[in-house]
Amino acid sequence: MTHAPIAITCGDPAGVGPEISVAAWRAVRGDIPCVWIGDPRHLPPGTPCHDFSQPGAADSLPVMALDFADASTPGTPSLANAPGVVAAIKAAVAGTQAGTFCGICTAPIHKQILADGAAFQHPGHTEFLADLAGKDIQPVMMLASPDLRVVPLTIHIPIKDVPRAITPELIRQTVDIIRADMGAKFGLSDPRICVAGLNPHASEGGKIGREDLDIVAPTVQALAQDGVTIWGPVSADTMFHPAARATYDVALCMYHDQALIPLKTLDFSGGVNVTLGLPFVRTSPDHGTAFDIAGTGQADPASMIAALRMAWDMAQSGHATHGD
Repeated sequence: MTHAPIAITCGDPAGVGPEISVAAWRAVRGDIPCVWIGDPRHLPPGTPCHDFSQPGAADSLPVMALDFADASTPGTPSLANAPGVVAAIKAAVAGTQAGTFCGICTAPIHKQILADGAAFQHPGHTEFLADLAGKDIQPVMMLASPDLRVVPLTIHIPIKDVPRAITPELIRQTVDIIRADMGAKFGLSDPRICVAGLNPHASEGGKIGREDLDIVAPTVQALAQDGVTIWGPVSADTMFHPAARATYDVALCMYHDQALIPLKTLDFSGGVNVTLGLPFVRTSPDHGTAFDIAGTGQADPASMIAALRMAWDMAQSGHATHGD
């Protein structure tokens, strides 16, 4: 068991990140130690806070303070603050690698603002974290809720490019990462993996495309022969009702929306983005910066609360698994 806190990165200070972070911390502070990383000026007005390295009152948020270039106006992002957002992520990773934190929960960033304001070259949070990990890492995105865990094999690419991106190597690599992290971070050493077909009805015997027959099915069969608890391809329209979900631990889907639509339909507010394949725990709420409602009091912290709870549970499972 670890007693180190979860690091919460600030995200874009003009988005909902600061307010949902404070609301989530208040919801879990009796159970989960947390440290918020960012500029205290960007916290919601009246939020009590203190330096995380010093004792503080129970109602005071522990903070690793960073100096950003600008104050923040909710809903009005500042390019000048982009380097600070990047610095907060770097500080969280460095602290986790040093053992100061047991995992990271990231508030939402805005990639275009980081690109314009900080020359951010990465497609997103996940790829940046993999780069900071300092190893040759292929991160895998998993979306999780109490009712469903889904992994999209391909993520932010056009639908027309998906068939070419699906290869036996990618399927094998993704399954290996799922199995490793489900064991190390979720305590499931032999997760049951159901694989969705790419085409309607999993290609219907080749009548609706050949990818499922020529690529997906042989790879899944070979993995099963190697001892992996895996089956498919299954017609995606039959694998997300309650009875079907009860048969597997993770659904491996072929593309972004095939995975995220059922997850968000079942639990739009409580879904958590988990990055598998990293040498540390990372979760985030499954939504964006929401500049349009930032500072209005309308932001729902449910996904951030779930992300903090999941990060903590994963960190405890990981320490238990490795005997720390």
